[in-house]
Amino acid sequence: MNATYVKLFTDTNIIVHGLQHLLDKENIKYIIKDRFESARLGGFGESMGAVELHVLNDDLETAEKILSTYKEKINS
Repeated sequence: MNATYVKLFTDTNIIVHGLQHLLDKENIKYIIKDRFESARLGGFGESMGAVELHVLNDDLETAEKILSTYKEKINS
């Protein structure tokens, strides 16, 4: 079995953190790529909305449903 991660969502650290919490509750594994923090540590500039959340391809459908509900909640 080949575990492939795909990008699910990109936003600020605080917004991505809320999504992480929901994925944790459903035992969905993910990887965070925080390009903002990496750029800051390297002395470069990057958008604050440069935090990516990647999930396993096998979990993508479930994660997309969670993301859709999450977006509705934060945008209301």
